[in-house]
Order: sequence, then C-alpha cells, then structure tokens
Amino acid sequence: MTTVAAPELHIKRYLITGLLAFIPVWITWVVFKFVFTLLAGVGAPLVTGIIELIGLGAPQAAQALHRDWVVSILAFILTLVALYLLGWLSTRVIGRRILGRVDRLLERLPLVHTIYGGVKKLMTLMRNKPGGTQRVVLIDFPSPQLKSVGFVTRTFIDAAGREIAAVYVPTTPNPTGGYLELVPTERLVATDWSMDQAMAFIVSGGAVGPEQLPDVEGTPARAVQATDRIAS
Repeated sequence: MTTVAAPELHIKRYLITGLLAFIPVWITWVVFKFVFTLLAGVGAPLVTGIIELIGLGAPQAAQALHRDWVVSILAFILTLVALYLLGWLSTRVIGRRILGRVDRLLERLPLVHTIYGGVKKLMTLMRNKPGGTQRVVLIDFPSPQLKSVGFVTRTFIDAAGREIAAVYVPTTPNPTGGYLELVPTERLVATDWSMDQAMAFIVSGGAVGPEQLPDVEGTPARAVQATDRIAS
C-alpha cells in the first residue's frame, strides 16, 4: 500500500505544482490575446486595403503579405502607432481642437451620443485619479456573503429618497466585461485603493494588489459619503 500511494502522491503534487506554474502564463496569454485580437481587428481593414494596392504593382509581394498572421501582426503594429499618434496629437493645441470638434459631432448624432458619452465618461473615470473622491469600493456581490471590487461611476437619489451608487464590477482576468450594480451607499465598503491597484488586483486574479483589505464587515457610510460628488 505504501509503495502504491507514494507514486500517486508525487503525481498529484507535481500536477498541482505544474498547474500553479501554468496559471499565470495562461492568464497573461488570455489577456494578451484579447488585446492583440482587439487591436488587430481595428487595423485589419486598412492593412488589407494597403496590400491590395501593393498587389496592383507587385502581385507577388502582395500574395506573400496576404496571409492571416501577417495581416494580424501588421494591423496590430499599425493600430499601436495610430494610438500613439492620437495620444501625441491630443496633447497639442491643434489636436485638442480637432478632437473637440469630433466630440461635438458625435454628441449631436442620435443614439451615438448616448453610447459615446457614457463610454467616454467611464474611460475618464478610469484614467483620472480619484482626487479625494472614493471610487474603488467593495460590494456584496454575487451574494451577501461574498465581496467584489467595484468602481463607483455616479450616485443619485431614488424615489424613496435613498442615495444609490452605480457600481461597475469588472470581471477577471478581462476587466472590459462586467456588471453594473445599483447599491445603496450605506452598503458600500470603502477602500483606499488607487485605480491602478484595483485593476492590477482584478487582472491578476488577486495575486497582485494591496497587502491589506478594508474591514469588509464594517459599516463605512462616513467614508463613502464623498461619492455623491462623482455625479457632478
């Protein structure tokens, strides 16, 4: 019995050790694949068009370039360059004027302005520092016995006069998907985490983040009263 149990014990231990070593690599690959596919999909039509133009003068070169993996890599690089140039342009006076005109144009389009305005506000919230306003919180989700990290995007008053917070709860390891929860502010658990700390905690599945958690059983109403400034 001992000789049989020993190999089984070693197999289980090595499998668990291998699994723990593989999970960080797998999560990194999932996140990178998602970002790569997203950015490559943005630039793929333009790269395909450029290759077709090349084919008018150099059919053999176009044929060599017209492969899925080549198009994906070139589209990914092109999108990164375009994002860099967009960021550089947004820091210049003329760039801010151009982007301002684009904003005003999109704000005037029916239906588009609702989606664009909401996403823009969320991205601004994620990018800017809290500035004294508590935004990273813990909420009772998906059950009262469990806690999830969430971002307070705004607060408002319901028909009963209660203060309600709109909390975006991102998923792990892909934070671009998630849930929108409406939570009474007295049930929010305040944290002193920055946005960067919270995002690192979510993407890494909890492996990277602050060393200490807030008192999840406490009643942090005083700490979360500042969230009402987000709506303004």
